[in-house]
Amino acid sequence: MPEADTAHLSAEMTAWRHDFHAHPELGFAETRTAARVADLLESFGLEVHRGIGQTGVVGVLQRGNGTRAVGLRADMDALPIRETSGAAHASVTGGVMHACGHDGHMAMLLGAAKHLAAHGQFNGRVVFIFQPAEEHGEGAQAMIADGLFERFAVDQIFAIHNMPGLAVGQMETRAGPMTASEALFEIGIRARGGHAALPHLGVDAIVVGAQVVGALQTIVSRKLDPAQNGVVSVTEFIADGGRNVLPGSAILKGDARALSPETNTTIEARMRELVAGTCAAHDVMGEVLYETIFAPTINDAEAVEAIALAATAALGATNVDATCFPKLFSEDFAHMAMARPGCFLLMGNGTEGAGARPLHASDYDFNDAGLVPGADVWVHLVQDVLRAA
Repeated sequence: MPEADTAHLSAEMTAWRHDFHAHPELGFAETRTAARVADLLESFGLEVHRGIGQTGVVGVLQRGNGTRAVGLRADMDALPIRETSGAAHASVTGGVMHACGHDGHMAMLLGAAKHLAAHGQFNGRVVFIFQPAEEHGEGAQAMIADGLFERFAVDQIFAIHNMPGLAVGQMETRAGPMTASEALFEIGIRARGGHAALPHLGVDAIVVGAQVVGALQTIVSRKLDPAQNGVVSVTEFIADGGRNVLPGSAILKGDARALSPETNTTIEARMRELVAGTCAAHDVMGEVLYETIFAPTINDAEAVEAIALAATAALGATNVDATCFPKLFSEDFAHMAMARPGCFLLMGNGTEGAGARPLHASDYDFNDAGLVPGADVWVHLVQDVLRAA
């Protein structure tokens, strides 16, 4: 982009981003956010569709007679976190904040849309997708169920997410598994409580539960192929005992991650076996509830190559890593990448200050310095993939 255009667009994207940040909304409640996005897209001259998947917004930009189409996705929802960043544009909504950078993702995609509408040199169609409820893991499926890809057909789909700890202007992605699935589990143990001074007359649910916790750690270390990534974490242990009362029941809750559906299936199967075996050894009842919330994001090799070429042109070859390690966090974009060949990529949010703080931290903030590089990658991608004759 020309330097003068870049400076002006940078200021606009920053203002949009700060406005989104100050007025965060939770998943499927992004009414103000969606209206603002739709109004801006219309002001750029795009064809705009509102209410896709409840609160989603789609903008369409056509140039020439090309039949190829590319989809670009940004997420819109915030998190139920009380902000402590101290920023001038901090959330004015108590207990809600943009702690994952979705405000920045929207702003950079809007910036790309404005530039492409005014100056884009391409032949085909760009579909700008603003998705609700990413944090719920429900928004992508809601848009797809509402006919997203039937109404707005695309050949490839892409998404950018910021990454704290990675320098601004750097990008990471990879072909194959990029982010993990997430499953929530709950293990119930029904034992026989009793008097703390007479443990032999009952069965202590805490003792059984503690053995289950230890056994679960062997799933990844001893039940999975070491080349397959997985995480099993017990995050809650609830029992009904008292000062001198052995608990008769316990509930263990936790989170499991995997980089393939097969690994996720293995984790679930081994968990059920270990719980059943441990409980049987103590002659108590055990049950497992296991619900997969997010699917793994699997990047298409051709889509990765396309975004890597575009990012190299925008950021320079030394700032692009197209063979990074997969990440064990989860991303709702996975469902879009299952429906169409896609690529999820990470762009640096900085190595110091609020931009380097972890995602979902109460003092995190998106780094405005990343807006121009992000928009520039989008512009290069569109003009490369939909190259004019």
